Amino acid sequence: MAASWLVFLALCLLTPLLLLGGWKRWRRRQAARHVVAVVLGDVGRSPRMQYHALSLAMHGFSVTLLGFCNSKPHDELLQNNRIQIVGLTELQSLAVGPRVFQYGVKVVFQAMYLLWKLMWREPGDYIFLQNPPGLPSIAVCWFVGCLCGSKLVIDWHNYGYSIMGLVHGPNHPLVLLAKWYERFFGRLSHLNLCVTNAMREDLAENWRIRAVTVYDKPASFFKETPLDLQHRLFMKLGGMHSPFRARSEPEDPATERSAFTEGDAGSGLVTRLRERPALLVSSTSWTEDEDFSILLAALEKFEQLILDGHNLPSLVCVITGKGPLRENYSRLIQQKCFQRVQVCTPWLEAEDYPLLLGSADLGVCLHTSSSGLDLPMKVVDMFGCCLPVCAVNFKCLHELVKHEENGLVFEDSEELAAQLQMLFSNFPDPAGKLNQFRKNLRESEQLRWDESWVQTVLPLVMDT
Repeated sequence: MAASWLVFLALCLLTPLLLLGGWKRWRRRQAARHVVAVVLGDVGRSPRMQYHALSLAMHGFSVTLLGFCNSKPHDELLQNNRIQIVGLTELQSLAVGPRVFQYGVKVVFQAMYLLWKLMWREPGDYIFLQNPPGLPSIAVCWFVGCLCGSKLVIDWHNYGYSIMGLVHGPNHPLVLLAKWYERFFGRLSHLNLCVTNAMREDLAENWRIRAVTVYDKPASFFKETPLDLQHRLFMKLGGMHSPFRARSEPEDPATERSAFTEGDAGSGLVTRLRERPALLVSSTSWTEDEDFSILLAALEKFEQLILDGHNLPSLVCVITGKGPLRENYSRLIQQKCFQRVQVCTPWLEAEDYPLLLGSADLGVCLHTSSSGLDLPMKVVDMFGCCLPVCAVNFKCLHELVKHEENGLVFEDSEELAAQLQMLFSNFPDPAGKLNQFRKNLRESEQLRWDESWVQTVLPLVMDT
């Protein structure tokens, strides 16, 4: 009797979905080409999915982009009339019961909520899905694709289970369940994209998933920042963060001065200060796969070198980003007694971040990858701005950072401190290693995202 009721209840739930799915299939055939893009995360902090949406719109598709709207996306996305952003509500875990129960309830609610949001949107020829996070979005998007006749495209940025393993350990039941889920449902997709050749090979060998490598490339707005825009940015940031403010007031009241630049209000002429500090930039999601204690220890060693009389500049270190470990590291930074090094952790507007990278002297990357198979987008953006990088070493980093060519690779804080000493010795030195790396980046003629996307992704989505 109970079984009969369960069957009846399942039919009651599935029949409307099947009818709606059939209607949406008919709608999809009648409508112009459309793509639904899904990010079960913050759209503003998902640059690759924003770039997919912009490229699809540029090549004749209309796009509905679903995700959390916690931070502002790029203006190009907001101003494009072929792209509609649909905000998802982030569902928090319950505060009662065991953690496994709380997580299970959250996943079920997310699945039902995402299913409802997708079924009441215009059907797409494709559903583009960012993974991770893939639980429960892979299964939900596959199911909606089956109902509506949409093809599922998974863009593998990393493995979700490996990120969970950083918190719970690799053998935790939840991690093992997430790994099975990701592998099983990942095989049901029609197309797969991934960010490195190492990940493509791993997907093929261990997951039986064929993927196409689509390297992250900088968007067109990541470029070197003209000096007048640098000055404007420094003055703006100086209103909120003391490291950007002038160390002394100019004698001429018509002169504006930041920590790095000086501008004549009358003529508009901007010059760099002769004794300016060096500007080091790092960006982060403040998660377990980035150990910022390495950078802090290197900065302490760098300051000691300055105090010991080495010919090194004072340093402004800007670490930008949002994430769960930000408060923890902010407390560590406040405990440091720096004299010649200043550290600040601002959250920058989407339009200001490329300007900052294009104004900096050196980028530092501490991303190590939970799987060892993805590459840091932050380095891609830095290279787009011709900004040399020091990056912590891991398995496939060589696919992006070429040691002694466009930057340096380090293993620990000792090695990073030695690299900072070498790069900033006699700063600013036109003949130094730092400027040589920048020159190499300028001459490398890097492909931009749009050019790369047309070569790799467009033929896949047009071949229907």
